Amino acid sequence: MISSASRFISFLAILLLYSIQPAQAASSPDFVAMADELTPAVVNISISKTITPQDRQMPGQRQPVPDFFDEFFERFFRGHPQRPHKQRSLGSGFIISRDGFILTNEHVVKEADEVEVRLSDGRTFTATIKGLDPKLDLGLLKIETEEDLPVAELGDSDELKTGEWVMAIGNPFGLDHTVTVGIVSAKGRVIGAGPYDNFIQTDASINPGNSGGPLFNTQGEVVGINTAIVARAQGIGFATPINAAKRVLPQLKEKGEVVRGWLGVSIQQVSEELAESFGLDEKRGALVSGVVEGSPADEAGLKRGDIILSFKGRDIEEMTDLPRIVAATDIGEEVELTIFRDGGERNLTATIGKLKESGGQAATGQEPQEQGRLGFSVTELTPEAAEHYGLEAKSGLIVTRVAPAGPAAEANLRPGDLIVEVNGKEVESIADFRTILAGIEKGQVVRLLIQRGDNLFYTTVKAG
Repeated sequence: MISSASRFISFLAILLLYSIQPAQAASSPDFVAMADELTPAVVNISISKTITPQDRQMPGQRQPVPDFFDEFFERFFRGHPQRPHKQRSLGSGFIISRDGFILTNEHVVKEADEVEVRLSDGRTFTATIKGLDPKLDLGLLKIETEEDLPVAELGDSDELKTGEWVMAIGNPFGLDHTVTVGIVSAKGRVIGAGPYDNFIQTDASINPGNSGGPLFNTQGEVVGINTAIVARAQGIGFATPINAAKRVLPQLKEKGEVVRGWLGVSIQQVSEELAESFGLDEKRGALVSGVVEGSPADEAGLKRGDIILSFKGRDIEEMTDLPRIVAATDIGEEVELTIFRDGGERNLTATIGKLKESGGQAATGQEPQEQGRLGFSVTELTPEAAEHYGLEAKSGLIVTRVAPAGPAAEANLRPGDLIVEVNGKEVESIADFRTILAGIEKGQVVRLLIQRGDNLFYTTVKAG
């Protein structure tokens, strides 16, 4: 039997456990104090720009939130001739220096005729656009005042951890200085926004109008710039890491634009199948699918089919690592690359250059050749077929049909794709293709180099 003393001790232990809970809860971030302290450095941005009927029809444009009058025009005059008119839209930003520099998104202020900035105390200023970086979607503004301004301290986004509390402050749907909180859902997200994708994902509510506003950590430091949302999704927002912005801020201030390093290669992800086909021990690095003639990569001796394993002493774990590292490299700097070629590693040296801003079946006169083992049909390239598909290549095999449930369909092969190489060997004729296929066993992974439009990429198909 349990003694009275034992029961009493157990009771005290339970009381002690519950008494600890409030103390632990008290260690949570003080969001009230954070909002009070950080809001003054956050600004609302309103812009006006002239919109013509042609501008309104441009597909794929990332437009700011339309105001009432834009909705009126869309609803009642769509499809009818329209006169040029002023569009007003809203965004957010934050002050990064006491003399009036403000950071926001490029898409918030680009092509603006006038930019107005409103502080949390109601003061308004006309802002000048000092610099734009479309690739990172950054805009740098400047307002003039003789008074010191409240400043948002910039933190270290590399130190941010998944699961940390974060706070977003902005101007969603024109609602002044709205505060939302959440956690860091993930880091390093690639969402297809550009070559330097490396977003922080958060479930702190981000809506149209939040664009350009700050994402704070619990120390009150800016760790991200709220940039993108997923339409029709809840709890999924994306912010540009502040470290990416800090690296280019000096150039935006001094030059108004960003100059980036250039290697001159087209790259793609290394899948497990591609790694196996090249003889690489595991999927890593960036696979070179094309080399620009006369580029730093070309002069360094890089070739199509090389896998870049490291650049400037930094391992390339994912293909997306390489563009960011190259872009941050000084123009004219000599760097060492470690590549994988022909079953082994070797080192090359490249001098980094400057990045410049920049369907039916053809009548070929031949019967398509069925290649049932791979799930697609091909025919040899002719001048007529090249013109039909918009190809500048002189040789190769054109995919004419893809079996709906075959291995080629699973590899996303399409009619009109040009097969340039099979397992590293160029193919110029059906005979070449048949010779290569004759040495391939059932179940073996076949590596194809494909040209689709202006793009070259590798894919793999398992032979049947």
